[in-house]
Amino acid sequence: MLTAIAFVALFILQARYFQEVYKMNKGQFDTSVKHSLYQAARKMELDETQVRLEKIILKSNDAKDTHYDIDQIKELPMHRSSIVSGVDDNKFYMSDKRMDVFRDSIRQLMHRKDLMDEVINTVLYTPSSLPLAERVDFKKLDRNIKIALRNNGVELNYHFRVTTSDGREVYRCSDYTDEGAASSYRIDLFPNDQTAQVGVLIVHFPDMKTYLFSNVRFMMPAILFTLFLFIIFVVMTYLLIRQRRMSEIKNDFINNMTHEFKTPISTISLAAQMLNDPTVGKSEAMFKHISGIINDETKRLRFQVDKVLQMSMFDRGAMKFHPQELDLHTIIGDVVNTFRLKVQNIGGEITANLNATDTYIYVDEMHFTNVLFNLLDNAVKYRDEERNLTLKIGTRNTKNGRIQITISDNGIGIKRENIRKIFDRFYRVHTGNRHDVKGFGLGLSYVKNIVDASDGSIHVESELGKGTQFVITLPTLNTPKRQKGEEA
Repeated sequence: MLTAIAFVALFILQARYFQEVYKMNKGQFDTSVKHSLYQAARKMELDETQVRLEKIILKSNDAKDTHYDIDQIKELPMHRSSIVSGVDDNKFYMSDKRMDVFRDSIRQLMHRKDLMDEVINTVLYTPSSLPLAERVDFKKLDRNIKIALRNNGVELNYHFRVTTSDGREVYRCSDYTDEGAASSYRIDLFPNDQTAQVGVLIVHFPDMKTYLFSNVRFMMPAILFTLFLFIIFVVMTYLLIRQRRMSEIKNDFINNMTHEFKTPISTISLAAQMLNDPTVGKSEAMFKHISGIINDETKRLRFQVDKVLQMSMFDRGAMKFHPQELDLHTIIGDVVNTFRLKVQNIGGEITANLNATDTYIYVDEMHFTNVLFNLLDNAVKYRDEERNLTLKIGTRNTKNGRIQITISDNGIGIKRENIRKIFDRFYRVHTGNRHDVKGFGLGLSYVKNIVDASDGSIHVESELGKGTQFVITLPTLNTPKRQKGEEA
């Protein structure tokens, strides 16, 4: 029990640790993706700003040349740092060619405050009138996203689309699929514009879960090894329980066998002592009675020994059958006539409804007769003491050319959970406080083995408190399968 608790606790701890590592990796992934999308969106906005600024500056190239130094640009009343590409802390990072154009243009514009105000108002405070589809170079945006993701350590296939702020889709990538779209990442495009002009970039990764799980695969060997140990523990526990059950069955069998053998031996011993009494020898009737008792108890003892030996022979595969063509109704008639007296002595009744027309079967007469006796004897053993026993045995032919034998009673019945076990060797159904039901638990196991060896089948139908019915199905001599086998 403690081992099982330890395994459960270990599984819980590993599951929690796995979950925490997965969440940590997911958080890192989310941060990297959001930062990458921010960089891509900002790069696009900076590029647009640079283009607009350059257009305005180039229009004023015909202005009079001035001699202002470039350092004076820092004194411009700028309200954000992104008026040109690559601006950071009011520092410019442009190509040499563009820097030359920009420097010359600024020198010309510095003496005209009204023109500079126009530039600032036009570039910084006037939203673009172009529709979103024309403002965004989607191929360049795709390239920027890919570069930003790679720079942040995310090399994973992705799909993206761009919508307006009110949800109208403007663009989607050519290979777009909805797989993984439930976990999407969103970022606004042109967030400094008016709300009506803001676009939304939506990106998702179809293989994100696989990627995240691959990052925690280092834990799988430990989990699999723990699972392997748990399976070994379960198997060993099952074997121990089974071994304990077999030990209990063995002890029960020995106790039952001792009782079954002790009774006839005690009776024979007592009868033998009575024969030593001189007065018994003078009475012929008494002598015959005692001799009969010895003979009956000897047969009973031999029958019990034979039953144990038969099961042993079944285990070794040494059981010998001598099948022959027999009339089933003749066998049943003999068994019923022999058993009727025993049933009547306990106030019961036995009836036979033999409705089959094709009745010849190919079985071992002695063993099959024992099968019928065992089933009828069980009905007597497990009868309901509060009502008279009613035993019925019947036959009928089935559509597939076989013959079916039913043996039913109105006894105590069998619980549903016990039905599947009754054909197991040594198994005996519990009968509550009743202690008068004796036996080895071998009878029904013997019955099933004989029926199987006769190419037949047996099943049981029972309801607790109402009775039990055994159904045996056997091939007849006219069964198509048997005829084909004989011809072969």
